[in-house]
Amino acid sequence: MTLIKSISGIRGTIGGAPGDALTPIDIVKFTYAYCEKLRERRPKASGERYRVVVGKDARISGEMVEQLVCGTLLACGVDVIKAGLASTPTTEMAVIFEKADGGIILTASHNPKQWNALKLLNEKGEFLNAAEGAAILECAEREDFSFADVDSIGTITEKDFTDAHIDAVLALEAVDTEAVRKAGFKVVLDAVNSVGGIIMPKLFERMGVECVKVNCEPTGRFAHNPEPLPANLTELCSTVVKTGADLGVSVDPDVDRLALICENGEPFGEEYTLVSVADYLLSREKGKRKLATSSNLSSSRALRDVTESYGGEYFAAAVGEVNVTTKMRECGALIGGEGNGGVIYPALHYGRDAIVGAALFLTNLAYKKMKVSELQKTYPQYCITKNRIELSDKSLIDKILSEMKKIYASEDINDIDGVKISFESRKEWVHLRKSNTEPIIRIYAESATKESAEKLANEIKAIADRIIAG
Repeated sequence: MTLIKSISGIRGTIGGAPGDALTPIDIVKFTYAYCEKLRERRPKASGERYRVVVGKDARISGEMVEQLVCGTLLACGVDVIKAGLASTPTTEMAVIFEKADGGIILTASHNPKQWNALKLLNEKGEFLNAAEGAAILECAEREDFSFADVDSIGTITEKDFTDAHIDAVLALEAVDTEAVRKAGFKVVLDAVNSVGGIIMPKLFERMGVECVKVNCEPTGRFAHNPEPLPANLTELCSTVVKTGADLGVSVDPDVDRLALICENGEPFGEEYTLVSVADYLLSREKGKRKLATSSNLSSSRALRDVTESYGGEYFAAAVGEVNVTTKMRECGALIGGEGNGGVIYPALHYGRDAIVGAALFLTNLAYKKMKVSELQKTYPQYCITKNRIELSDKSLIDKILSEMKKIYASEDINDIDGVKISFESRKEWVHLRKSNTEPIIRIYAESATKESAEKLANEIKAIADRIIAG
């Protein structure tokens, strides 16, 4: 059993002892702490009610966790707007629609079915920052509870925000529903038996796209590993070819990540979801405004290349959605996100959103009038590899990172999140990040080919071995 408490929320496996897994006691403690800090963050006059949106993906444990969270919110005197089965971006949008004080999303994202989590939102429908998350953790550990009296218990209102979210996406100037309709696209959708099976077919129907459904019943019994990586999408790939579809679309259980499959059954590459959408938006806005984009340090250089090709500027952020959105605000980014298929389009909201990502991609495809595989070839071609260094002593991590900075001091170094070394002359980079929970350094390397990326990663691992030896 596993329970992970972090500044972004609480995540764990269902079943087991309190403190060792995501149990009812842990859920109540954490929800109570969220309410306490909500009052501190947003003071209100006596008698004014707090309102919090609660949405969930289709996990088997979802109903149980939802009842505990909603019950605790009521006991804290907070009114609940229950969104039911809703994607993460839909719940984020619901906070905005309702002008609520916050939100709680019940999802463990791409983790397997035994996992669930509480992800915490502020009044903007965005994830709490590090300081706010740390304050909630500290409050939960104190276990100093005081609940509302009977006359102050909260109320529950149930509301479905699916159509409102789709309406907002289709109202965007950059989304051309008519062009997509005229293109007559056929799409195969793999929604991994979660809430994507509810919202994505509705989006496609509204855009005039024929949708072949694979694993779209929201049972929470995932048909395969729910992370939308090529190794887990073999059924989607084969169905795209078999049905003669123009595109394959995969989303994770909470629909904040978007992975695409070309018409030939080959992966488009999750790193290129954001790149392609950015290319389209940059082409629209060139000459009209200052162009800027942002993604985290472990995302592909291709976004930077495309941005600079339009005379724009790229800004790197530390890993983590809240870090990317913070950087996007600082630089006034037109578009940003993460290389795992996470598209953040501020014209809609500051959150990863596969729904708006799909709508923008289809619009771009309709305008380009080319096959998806042909579109992919128009972008800078890079390959990222992922490795790790496992250590017996966690104290060695900082030593290794420090020494790497000295060894590669002549290269472009970014140390806002671990150490990223960019070899500009070769258009290569390697990013070393320490795990917060294990004695591990994760190594991400990017180059023109898989072989050259692996060579770079192996070079770094060999140096790390020498530092460890000593």
